[in-house]
Amino acid sequence: MGPGLAGALAGENAGPALGVDRSVSSRRWRWRGGDERAALAMAQRLELPEIVGRLLAARGVGPEEAADFLAPTLRAALPDPSVLVDMDAAAERLAAAVRAGETVAILGDYDVDGGCATALLASLLGELGCQVETHIPDRTSEGYGPNAPAMRALWVRGASLIVCVDCGTAAADVFAVHGELTDVIVLDHHKAEGPPPPVLATVNPNRLDDSSGLGGVCATGIAFLAAVALLRVLRRGGFFAGRKEPDLLASLDLVALATVCDVMPLVGLNRALVAQGLRVLGQRRRPGLSALMAVARVAGPPNAMTLGWALGPRINAGGRIADAALGLKLLLAADEAEAMPIASTLDAVNQKRQDVEAEMLAFAMEEAARQFEERHACALVARSQLHPGVVGIVAGRIRERFNRPAAVAALADGVAKGSARGVFGVDLGAAIIAARQMGMLMAGGGHALAPGFTLREEGLGALHAFLDARFAAARDLPAVEDLVVEGAASVAGATVGLAEAIARLAPFGAGNEEPVLVIPRARVVRADRVGKDGTSVRAFVEPEAGGARLKAMLFGARPGRAREEAIGARLLARDGRPVHLAGHLRVNAWMGDASADLVVVDLADC
Repeated sequence: MGPGLAGALAGENAGPALGVDRSVSSRRWRWRGGDERAALAMAQRLELPEIVGRLLAARGVGPEEAADFLAPTLRAALPDPSVLVDMDAAAERLAAAVRAGETVAILGDYDVDGGCATALLASLLGELGCQVETHIPDRTSEGYGPNAPAMRALWVRGASLIVCVDCGTAAADVFAVHGELTDVIVLDHHKAEGPPPPVLATVNPNRLDDSSGLGGVCATGIAFLAAVALLRVLRRGGFFAGRKEPDLLASLDLVALATVCDVMPLVGLNRALVAQGLRVLGQRRRPGLSALMAVARVAGPPNAMTLGWALGPRINAGGRIADAALGLKLLLAADEAEAMPIASTLDAVNQKRQDVEAEMLAFAMEEAARQFEERHACALVARSQLHPGVVGIVAGRIRERFNRPAAVAALADGVAKGSARGVFGVDLGAAIIAARQMGMLMAGGGHALAPGFTLREEGLGALHAFLDARFAAARDLPAVEDLVVEGAASVAGATVGLAEAIARLAPFGAGNEEPVLVIPRARVVRADRVGKDGTSVRAFVEPEAGGARLKAMLFGARPGRAREEAIGARLLARDGRPVHLAGHLRVNAWMGDASADLVVVDLADC
């Protein structure tokens, strides 16, 4: 199986990995299967370490796709934007606006994807000579997507064209009223229920008549493709004769950030966009993101975790509990002097968001536990004490803790506004849309795993019964999701070379999860709490017989996170009994030295 590695391609049904039916966090460990022959063929053909071939095979990558997967390029992955329905019409109208120097308004969603898409188009159109107005709706007072007052206000400010990004597909009623005032283009990716809205162009790979195959691309990715199409139209018309074309590749940092934060699958086009975008981000040319990395204490080359855990939550925090436009202001900041105060504000707002979340979490978890004990298939928690800006995060925590779909709503003036989080195989987005079509909701829709909804308080019981009936099979899901592992390495075999080989599959994220390896029968020889707040545990392990040592790190072992607390307690016990460790093997570069660290995700007694 290669030095220090075993079991990477054991069958999916070969029994629990290392016999672990129940870890300290109550999870069953399961091998991830793959095509053994394809793995060896890729390793030999591309002169790859054997583990890389095995991990590629476990992800369903075949010999013909392996080279592009390991070295993703836009040249190979970027489609012709015209494959998207209405893209040509959108590009022609945008080009007309550029040629005439029109005022163009960009209206975006209040999350990272909406902010990034708005920033990308606002920067590009401004560089091309348009007067640009922007608007990010307030989550509480305006809600999601375009609304009549905002559309009219943009028209009053001179907009002859309004581009709605990361929203608009479901806004037919708003556009029917406003459509006579300005032209409207929708660049979106949310699931469509029926015909596109009555606007000039709706570019959405998830509209019912689109066969582009780009349904997993976020709105910022669609905006990037629209930018490619726009420049092509202008180029063909001679617009750039004697003038420099904008550098679209410089906007890939925004595309990468949105793709990761919107949890899009990191395969195909998305993988190329994120890989190239991380290189752009590493150059720290965008003042806003450079400032945010500084306040988030991001050192070294950024990776997908930088996007999803350091930058995204801080940008999202403004839209959750403060000024929805703060994130956009940061992304559009012209220099460090303008960007740094905004970045510092967002950092403080994110800390406040974490405090608000912590206050809500204990109650929500207790209520969800009660509901699941009563055999509900889906939790529905609604209270006036809940903050509308963090209901989605709390729903995600419930889903993670119980491995069941969960919906959480904040009540105010008899109206419940909430967000839901689903498990894989459970399309919550379709369920919420169906509930709205049945008249149960005032508004609702979104992704399969993360839809939003609004309804009258008195309708909560009916909605809960509807979700229970629709997802009855979820009652039989295991209480904790299995941990999928892809290989086993000895302490001595967990080397820098092995970690570097695994890193060739990055960027990691949805659809290309970072491999989990197991270190069998290791003995903890030292462990202590580290970090500013003491919520991390640093341990050193060695084989039962002694010898080589490996550093193991556990993060997030704090009250309210039962899984991490249980793992941390077992590490800190240092009782001499051997344990199986599961985690991500990563290279840790510090002061010119490199070592291999195991980032622990689970632990089991032998």
